[in-house]
Order: sequence, then C-alpha cells, then structure tokens
Amino acid sequence: MSKKNAFYAQSGGVTAVINASACGVIEAAREHSDKIGHVYAGRNGILGALHEELIDVNEESVETIAALRHTPSGAFGSCRYKLKSLEENRAEYERLIEVFKAHDIGYFFYNGGGDSADTCLKVSQLSETMGYPIQAIHIPKTVDNDLPHTDNCPGFGSVAKYVAVSTMEAALDVASMCATSTKVFILEVMGRHAGWIAAAGALAQQEEGDAPHIILFPEVAFDKDKFLKKVQDTVDEKGYCVIVASEGAQYADGTFLADAGTTDAFGHKQLGGVAPTLANMIKAELGLKYHWALADYLQRAARHIASATDVSQAYAVGRAAVEKALEGKNAIMPCIVRDQGPEYGWSIGEAPLSEVANVEKMMPKEYISEDGFGITEAGRDYLLPLIQGEDYPPFKNGVPQYAKLKKVLVDKKLEDGFKG
Repeated sequence: MSKKNAFYAQSGGVTAVINASACGVIEAAREHSDKIGHVYAGRNGILGALHEELIDVNEESVETIAALRHTPSGAFGSCRYKLKSLEENRAEYERLIEVFKAHDIGYFFYNGGGDSADTCLKVSQLSETMGYPIQAIHIPKTVDNDLPHTDNCPGFGSVAKYVAVSTMEAALDVASMCATSTKVFILEVMGRHAGWIAAAGALAQQEEGDAPHIILFPEVAFDKDKFLKKVQDTVDEKGYCVIVASEGAQYADGTFLADAGTTDAFGHKQLGGVAPTLANMIKAELGLKYHWALADYLQRAARHIASATDVSQAYAVGRAAVEKALEGKNAIMPCIVRDQGPEYGWSIGEAPLSEVANVEKMMPKEYISEDGFGITEAGRDYLLPLIQGEDYPPFKNGVPQYAKLKKVLVDKKLEDGFKG
C-alpha cells in the first residue's frame, strides 16, 4: 500500500498553544515518513483546502517546526468559516474530498472546537460514500474549555493562567489607589456560554476575601439588584471591588447583558461588551468611580505566561492524532484523561466524534459557589493543576522570539476554483 499525504488545518479563534499541537502533528508525521508522505497545511484553515491553497510543510526546517511549540496564534492561518450541513451544501464537502484526492491526501487533522469536530466527522462519512476514504482526526482546541469527553481543552490552561495573573496584578493596583481614585475594576473575559475562563480569575485569590470579589458566569442568571448590593457591600467593607465578568453573562430569560444584535460567521450572537455595560450600571445606580478592561486577544495570545501543563497537553494531542491515525483510527478526537487520586496526572484517551461534534460542556453547578459569585473548593481543585508550571519562549532584545514560516504553496492541480 502506497503511503498517503497528510493535511493539517487550524480553525476558529487561535490560542497560545495551538501551534504546539501543530508541532506535535508535524514532528510525529516526520518520524513516520515510511507511512506518511508530504504534510500539507491549510492556508487560513479549512479555506486552504477549499481554495486548494496548501502550504508545503516539508519546506520548513526542523528548527522552525520545533519553534512552533513556543509560538502563539495560528502559524498557518485560521478562519471562522462554518461549513453548512451536507443537506444544505454537499458541494463544499465534495470539494474538500476532490482536493484531498488530487493531492493524494489520506489523513485529515483538524485542530479546533465543536464545529471543527462536526466538519471532521462529515468528511470522514462522505469520503467513504465517494469511494476515497479519508482518516479524519479532530485535535481539540478551545480557550472556552467547552468540549465534551476531554477533562480540559488545550488552550484553556494558558488563558486561565493569564486571567488569574492579570486579576491579581490589577487588584493590587486598584487596592493601592482606592482611597482617592477607582473603587470598582471590571475585567471582561471570553466565554459565551461557559464560564470556565471567568472562573479562573478566582485562582488569583490567595486568602479568603481576596480579589476577585465577584465573578459573573453565563451559567448563573444575572440579578441586577443582587449584583449592585454585592458591589456596594464590598466597597464599604474593603474600599474597592474587583469583578471578573464573562462576556456571556446573561439575564434569566437568556438575553445577554451585552447583546449587540448581530451574529458572526458561525451564527453566534455578537456581544458588544459586558464590562462597559456593567460599568455604566454601577455609575448610574451607585455613583462609584470605575475602570474596566477587555482581556480580548491578549488572553489567548499570551504565550509569554503560558501554562507548562497546557503546552505539554497541546503538543501531546497533536502527536496522538498522528499515532491514532496510523493505528487505523478514524472519526475520533484524542482527549485528555485526568488520573484518579490526590496527585494530579493525565494521559491521552480518545472519544468518538459523533459524541463530540456540536456538544458544549458547561461549568458544573458544584464548581460555582452558593451565592453565584465565586467558585467552590471543588472548582479550585479542578482548575489549579491546569495553570501549573512556566514554559517561557526564548527572548532576544527583551522580547520573545517566535517562529516565522516560509509558507510555500504547492501547485494547484484542479482547474475549477472554489466559489465561496
């Protein structure tokens, strides 16, 4: 049997460690050059396959690929492009398989979240019916930590560490100035439906009563009166109040506090900013001076303060994807399995994509404190191991040194370009 080529693509919002997964895929594939020929990467994610814009990874040096492990963002380019259902647009999937067939690609490694898992599953299924079977392996990635069947998602641990550190440092700033200046500080973090990132802010607390004093989760219905009372009580007691708010904080009827009235490419509601919404509420109702900040891209790009645990896990799932493909596995996702027992440890397992695609994992109720404004010891026990260890990138002239790829495109073999 002749060896097949492999295609790797990055999807959705990037992270501080998604390139570590890419590094794992490419290094593992190169170690099995007797079974895998060329490794191609999609230029700007799945669009690279649809437009037949394939980056020849073989043109990149061993040193450059190794440097991906400490480089943030999506080195090959990512995209927010959700393929429609097979019933709505079968042509998109057929186009993918035509491109794969033209370039003798038999392995498809897709690095992303729930929507990417769905695409992976459909490609696997349709390729069989088209007579060109493709082994499709999904590689987990999401800062939101909301994929099922994996203890945690690569990308989350580093965001959690960044949010915890930023909350701690900002709280020290506010505490030092609160007598004559800012009384309330609000940090808005990512998390549309799941409050994992907001919960990580609680890891800044070293002692009871430390900041953050309030955490707002999407899983807990926002009660304006209860919230404002908590803010005022905290300021009265401590002189200041620090809040970590998930972008997806919502009222009991499901309306987002910051609903902007528009949607993104995935059909998700565009959120206009929960931090300024809360700040204006506090100013209008309590008259307190405030500052707010958006962690935004900073939280997911902060490779300089990445969690060593997260980096190791991201690399491991990338390698495992290749190894499982070579074992003949198909339509699965390598996942992280937490060891049982008092000491933290983990290993790599696998989950069928039929149970992963389009399924969202929320924060368990037992991780959220009774008043809805913090986390429990169980929540802390889950989160704390995920931010452990530092894995600093190399520095030169005071700034990190990150990988720079050539990104050489291979020649196209199909005449008809993708119209989309």
